[in-house]
This record gives sequence, structure tokens and C-alpha cells, in this order.
Amino acid sequence: MRVAIAGAGAVGRSIARELIDNGHQVLLIDKNPASIKPERVPDAEWLLADSCELSSLEEASLDRCDVVIAATGDDKANLVTSLLAKTEFAVPRTVGRVNHPDNEWLFTEAWGVDVNVSTPRIMSALVEEAVSVGDLVRLFTFRQGNANLVEMTLPADSPYVGKPAGLIPFPENCSLVTILRDGQVYVPDAEQPVEAGDELLLVVATDLEDELEELLAPEEHKDR
Repeated sequence: MRVAIAGAGAVGRSIARELIDNGHQVLLIDKNPASIKPERVPDAEWLLADSCELSSLEEASLDRCDVVIAATGDDKANLVTSLLAKTEFAVPRTVGRVNHPDNEWLFTEAWGVDVNVSTPRIMSALVEEAVSVGDLVRLFTFRQGNANLVEMTLPADSPYVGKPAGLIPFPENCSLVTILRDGQVYVPDAEQPVEAGDELLLVVATDLEDELEELLAPEEHKDR
């Protein structure tokens, strides 16, 4: 897979290293000469250019890329890069980095963003995930499917503690992805009982989150 990353700062370089380690071809683009440091990621291609300029993206052969990641520290630049990649070069998949939470609403398909990654949201979700029991924590949003990856630590008073996962009447547009227990990852099995303290990872439609929360932890949410 060929991936272009706009923004060759610490974030862009880290993404590049991870992708290269996984066998992908990576092009790093940055308009700041001080950010062009090929020795930091020697296996990547490097291009000194402005990703907001159409001519720069043509030079980068964006039409040959499978994914474009807009990872600069400027939300406006990330939006313009994503839009040009999608509309002018028909890149199949775009990922936009959200730097300021107030701008997250802009990072949608209307601006050419297939997936947005909000650092503030991720950090707050990780904090919630670490301390919350009986509350759904949204970890990731799938824009194209109008669904979210969510997590819940099952409380001891859940009506499904000790019952097989297959007997939990999940909403139609909801799927249990995995169960995390005692440092182990368990593939959901219809016969496997769930236990208090299990971390359940689920994919659920956005408008069904409240219903799912009340299903799994009714005592925590009966007065809401």
C-alpha cells in the first residue's frame, strides 16, 4: 500500500515508521525545510512541498496513493489536503488529524475526510476508559458507517453477569467485538459467560448508544 503523509513532524514521522514496519510504502510531505529530515525515517520518500497546493500534490503523484494522511499541526491545512486528495486525485481513503477539538465537526466527508483522528478526544476517552464502570466510552468513530467503537467495563450489578454472551439481546445494529479480561483478549463466544469487570469492546450505531448502555448497566442509568 502506498501512503502519503502531509506533515513530517514528530506525529507524521511516527506514523511513517509504523507503516514502513508493516511493509507499506510511505511518502512524507512538508513545506518546512527544517522538517525534512530523511535520516529520521530513511526508508521513506521525502518531498519538500506545500500539501495545500495542487501542483505539489501532482508532483507527489497522489493519484497513485491508496491512503493520504493529513497530519500537520494546522487544522486548515489538514482539511484542504484531505479535500484535494479526495476530489482532485480520487484517493480511496483519507485520514485527517484534528488538533483543536472545536474544529472536529468540520472533519467529515464534506471536506473529503473519511476518518478523523482527534488527539484530545482520544486522550479523554483513554482517561474515561481507565476509570469508568458501567458507562459507554466512545473510542473511535467510523464516519462511513455512522457507527462507533465503544467500550464498557461491565459493572457487578449488570443483569448479564454470569450469563453467556449469546443470551445478551444486543440491538440489531450492534456487535460485540471482543472481551478483555485479566490481561487477555477473548474472541466472543455465544457460550462464554461474561463477568463483572470485563471490558467489552463493541461496534454500535450512534443512535443506539443510550439503549446499549441501559441494556448492560440499567442500575447505573435508571435515573437518567
